[in-house]
Amino acid sequence: MRGFLTGIRRGRLGLGLSVGRLAKAMVDVLSQLPPGATLSKDVVVQYLGLLGQMSASRDINAAWNAAKRQAVRDWPEKFSLDGKVLRWASDMEGRTREKLSAAGQRKLAALAAKEGTTPDELLRRLISSWRRARRGAVEHDG
Repeated sequence: MRGFLTGIRRGRLGLGLSVGRLAKAMVDVLSQLPPGATLSKDVVVQYLGLLGQMSASRDINAAWNAAKRQAVRDWPEKFSLDGKVLRWASDMEGRTREKLSAAGQRKLAALAAKEGTTPDELLRRLISSWRRARRGAVEHDG
């Protein structure tokens, strides 16, 4: 049996499983992992067993990227996406984001161009405006 499966894999016949179904299986595995377990592609593929072993690397990589996004969408209280890295939401509490996302960077650059300034200058003005508004709210409340 093992030689037969090896022959199928080497012959690039594969299992005929779509990336979408593989991603769904990965999401199912992620949902069943105990809190604090390592959230890595290798662990999830290991839990998939023969299905993970027989899938092509490119299919596993594509499915893993889709599964991470789906897990965060389905369970935002459980999972968090830090850039491209899947993390437990509890690990992300109190942790500041080091970088602005690519989409956020594009939006900031577009808004800065529209305002005729640099993104850094726009952020400086935004922060100072926020501080003034916060001070004003504290004075009115107190």
